[in-house]
Amino acid sequence: MGAGAFLEPLAVVVLLFGGAWINRAPDSFSSSRSPLTFSVEEDDHDVPDLPLARAVDSGADADIENLHISRSKRSLSPSLLPSQEDKWRERELKIPLLGYRRVVQTPNTAMFRHRLLSRILHKFPFLVEAWYWALIYWVYQLGRAFTALSLVEGTVNVARRHALQVIELEQRLHIFWELPVQKFFMSYPRLMMSINWLYSFIHIPGTIAFLVWLYYYTITRNRLIQRRAAAQSSGKRGDAVSVGSPSGPWLYEARRRTMAVCNLLAFIVFTLWPCMPPRLLSDPEYDGPQAEISKSFGFVDTVHGKEGASSVWTQNRFCNQYAAMPSLHFGYSLLIGVTIMTIPLAPENSQPWKIVHLPIFNNSHPNLAPHIRLPSTRRMLCLAIGFLYPFSILTAIVATANHFILDAVAGSIVCCLGWKFNDVLLNLLVLEDWFLWCLRIHKPVQVPLEAERQAKSSTGLGINRETGGWEPEKRPVVASAA
Repeated sequence: MGAGAFLEPLAVVVLLFGGAWINRAPDSFSSSRSPLTFSVEEDDHDVPDLPLARAVDSGADADIENLHISRSKRSLSPSLLPSQEDKWRERELKIPLLGYRRVVQTPNTAMFRHRLLSRILHKFPFLVEAWYWALIYWVYQLGRAFTALSLVEGTVNVARRHALQVIELEQRLHIFWELPVQKFFMSYPRLMMSINWLYSFIHIPGTIAFLVWLYYYTITRNRLIQRRAAAQSSGKRGDAVSVGSPSGPWLYEARRRTMAVCNLLAFIVFTLWPCMPPRLLSDPEYDGPQAEISKSFGFVDTVHGKEGASSVWTQNRFCNQYAAMPSLHFGYSLLIGVTIMTIPLAPENSQPWKIVHLPIFNNSHPNLAPHIRLPSTRRMLCLAIGFLYPFSILTAIVATANHFILDAVAGSIVCCLGWKFNDVLLNLLVLEDWFLWCLRIHKPVQVPLEAERQAKSSTGLGINRETGGWEPEKRPVVASAA
């Protein structure tokens, strides 16, 4: 591995902390009113109604989250002292499939919003996401490490037998294409080397880079646009103001939870049904009863060979080599690709749609001929990137003999299940509240402006009905978005 053993973890750390810096809140640590807050003094009547995410003052976020449960828990006034905060908040536990729903009380950590660690998190809210990613990744890796260290010869034989069963099924389905794909790329050594690097070094850094970008696009960028709009409104400038992304923080949080559910489902599958990757079928040291048929396929381990590009993440004694099914390489890439393809664009980036007329069907009146509505240039770019990334990862995992095609199919199924049922992880917010209460930390809570409006209107703050924006009787002190 050489320098990669040092450079790969360094790249991950740089991405995580670089993401925290890129997505930092623009307010300062010192404020005459409250930590990490700024006063909205501008005339914001002309500020556009942006569907963006903001982190309201810590004393308000608990009410916004629980607005659908109770509108009378306490005032949204950001001037509340920690001693005036309610000690408890309400969380909803629900399992839709079982029809289970219950409201429970958890500690209200808003009383700790003035503490140093809480202020740091409000200044650098992406640090919370770095913690979530580390928790998701390392819990998954520790599970894999446990299975790797507890492997016995019988488990290896079972994994080999399962791999042969996968090959047999692919042959019946006429999709056993792994060998010709690998032989094609191996005939071009430089291309094969690029494929090895793609497999080894893109999966984890690429996933983190995607999370950094998605957080910026759905949360940070909208906050910056809102501040710019407020500044232009204050200066009476007539420049057009970008509306920003209409997605908001819930899209980002749903994708993060989807990744966690994917890890959970994948761990269950490869623990109960271990499967050997194609490259290990050619193990020269194996001479058991299935040695002849296993080695007859001739798969080559291109990544871990002398001229390969092995990664510190995939070559260590704690890595379970028999977790080919399902392929999270492809599952994650599919999640990323579909998210990019379907990401809600700001109106100025999605309009106008290009219309191509087909006059061949009506030469006398071309305008009346059938037409095709083409996506905008920005949408076409999203579609191209969203397709090419999972396709490249699929090519890499097959060409390097690290996964079967059916492993990728299983990875896509896991991705779809995680996409559909990621809300189940919201039940863990109860444990998170208790954990943060023990640490005396309050984390920033991202909410769309619509939820913020609803919460403030329930406390008597007025709304400018002409613009749809805020017109409070007394301008509240709000924290910049996180």
